[in-house]
Amino acid sequence: MSQVRILWADDEIDLLKPHVLFLEQKGYEVVAVNNGAEAVELAEEQHFDIVFLDENMPGLSGLETLQKMKENDATLPIIMITKSEEEHIMEEAIGSKISDYLIKPVNPNQILLSIKKNLDKNRLVSERTTSGYQRQFQQIGMQLNDRLDYHDWTELYKKLVYWDLELEDSQDKGMSEVFRMQQIDANNQFVRFIKENYEDWLNGIEEAPVMSHNLFQNKVKPIIESTGDKPVFLFLIDNLRYDQWKTLQPRISEFLRVEDEEMFYSILPTATHYARNAIFAGLMPSEIARRFPDMWKTENDEGGKNNHEADFLASNLKRMGMDISWSYNKITNLNAGKRLADSFFELKDNKLNVIVYNFVDMLSHARTEMEVIKELADDSPAYRSLTQSWFDHSPLIEMMQKAAEMGGHFIITTDHGTVRVEDPVKIVGDRNTNTNLRYKAGRNLNYNEKEVYEVRDPDDVFLPKYNVSTHYVFATKDDFFVYPNNYNHFVKYYRHTFQHGGVSMEEMLIPFISLSTK
Repeated sequence: MSQVRILWADDEIDLLKPHVLFLEQKGYEVVAVNNGAEAVELAEEQHFDIVFLDENMPGLSGLETLQKMKENDATLPIIMITKSEEEHIMEEAIGSKISDYLIKPVNPNQILLSIKKNLDKNRLVSERTTSGYQRQFQQIGMQLNDRLDYHDWTELYKKLVYWDLELEDSQDKGMSEVFRMQQIDANNQFVRFIKENYEDWLNGIEEAPVMSHNLFQNKVKPIIESTGDKPVFLFLIDNLRYDQWKTLQPRISEFLRVEDEEMFYSILPTATHYARNAIFAGLMPSEIARRFPDMWKTENDEGGKNNHEADFLASNLKRMGMDISWSYNKITNLNAGKRLADSFFELKDNKLNVIVYNFVDMLSHARTEMEVIKELADDSPAYRSLTQSWFDHSPLIEMMQKAAEMGGHFIITTDHGTVRVEDPVKIVGDRNTNTNLRYKAGRNLNYNEKEVYEVRDPDDVFLPKYNVSTHYVFATKDDFFVYPNNYNHFVKYYRHTFQHGGVSMEEMLIPFISLSTK
């Protein structure tokens, strides 16, 4: 590694000779000057890793020197050193994007700490993160060998997402690979857990977690009833994984306070047609199909399969005895989002306002369809980054900010997550079989039973029967279904894309966030 070069500009630089010698003994090269003009000239002509800049110099002041240096190289870390504790000077320096701010007299260790914080931060954070995960690795492994219940799995998944985010920028690629293998192991165990318990949950044989079809009854209704006259805004961001929520949380926390962060289980299939209709109807899919035969769409029906969510919600609220004013808006494109954002204050008199935002779902599908998006979101960190970038420039953040101005209570949730698929699983079905890559519904399906979660009788899991021999199979972990014909083409086309419909922690364990105004 090349020697770190420091430029230090101070009109009393001779008095700082002990500090300079201290840094040189630590292996740094220090170039010292006594005025701002010379510092600017040197910074333009030579490479420096970091600059220490006195705020109060004759001639070109520290702030003026700072401005000129930033114009030349906006990425250069600059530490402002001053005798003054005046607030306006601090604010001006911080507004000019200084990297640190030190008050004279400074001691050598302060200087050393500032250098490490700015130049070695990534390495130090990476090393600490790696050692932290190394300590947790064995504990997580032991947990995976225990008999976990549904609550244990949500807590374990939160822990895995935490380390996923922490290791995202790690310079230790070997440790990142160790974590990836532990994620795979966890998903393998989670699939076994779902196979053993899912049907029992739905049939009341075992205590069940909150799931899509009882989310309103168990979570939303109590919030509405506890907030008095205040409005409740429910933002359902389609296809939002828990790690994506954690990526958006810092931005949202600028104007909303997180009161509670919970998780619930999406029903199967983890697909919008089933999971989101179940949320709004307060019913499982087969119950919806039976009660609302004209509104429930089969797998082979043309057109959208979630066009009656407002009708389902109206019926659900009535069954729960909730005679309240409410609104429902679904955003499926940018223009619709802008229109709702422009008129958002019109919602203030409703007790409940539901805003379904489909963009993350569209982004997920675009990740499959568009080569540019494929390159931008090649893995989970890139997918999270793309979600963050979209959110920062979307009408959704404007809506949330306007809702915060109105006061009230806020819910951010979703209907299911997605998983990045890796391994193809061969399946054969007739021409009426649905096209989803993570679940198949139909008859005459041929597959390897060991590679899937199969439901031979849809009644067992409250799914519709489209004929007497209909059954469902779900891809698990990071598998995806591919037909044998033109197999290699479709494997190459869909591998490393984000899909949903099957059984994985990423798809089934999803966030339910309660927030209030700051």
